[in-house]
Amino acid sequence: MNQLRPDLAIIADHVPAGARVLDIGCGDGGLMAAIRDAKGADARGLELDADNVAQAMAKGLSVVQGDADTDLADYPDDAFDYAILSQTLQTTRAPDAILAELLRIAPRAFVSFPNFAYWRVRASLMFGGRMPVTGALPLSWYATENIHHVTIDDFRALVGEQGLAVERAWYLSGNTQRGAGAANLLAEQAVFLLGR
Repeated sequence: MNQLRPDLAIIADHVPAGARVLDIGCGDGGLMAAIRDAKGADARGLELDADNVAQAMAKGLSVVQGDADTDLADYPDDAFDYAILSQTLQTTRAPDAILAELLRIAPRAFVSFPNFAYWRVRASLMFGGRMPVTGALPLSWYATENIHHVTIDDFRALVGEQGLAVERAWYLSGNTQRGAGAANLLAEQAVFLLGR
């Protein structure tokens, strides 16, 4: 699991053995393969990009091509133990509706996202006047799939408005975990474990 992106490594470490998992926006299936192989998880995936679906299927993974914005409604209530949405929330049309769907499909959900309030993002806007390119935001503004600019504090507020429980949270700058204090300023990305 060491080859996983830092947010995915945290998720992989905290998925219990044998869990039924739906990875939404699963990419090439790297996380799914890791939790299948290390934890015996029954991992399924939903991915928009056809090339990523093919790569995941070549790893022997159960992945369907679909869109989180429209296709989560097709999954029954409590079909999984965990839903995972890594680095995808900010690309969805209605993040609030997506969170509700995650916690309808499973009683717990891991959600990770880049923090648009990270100090380097703020500095880039303030001093350079341009949208930033960082490790967590690697593409120029015109090439990114991001349509919502979420911060850690924005996410916490949304979770509170929806009456969801934050069971755990991790804040990262590169590969380094940070404490919750000043995370909105100092963390490049965040991982939350939510419950109903």
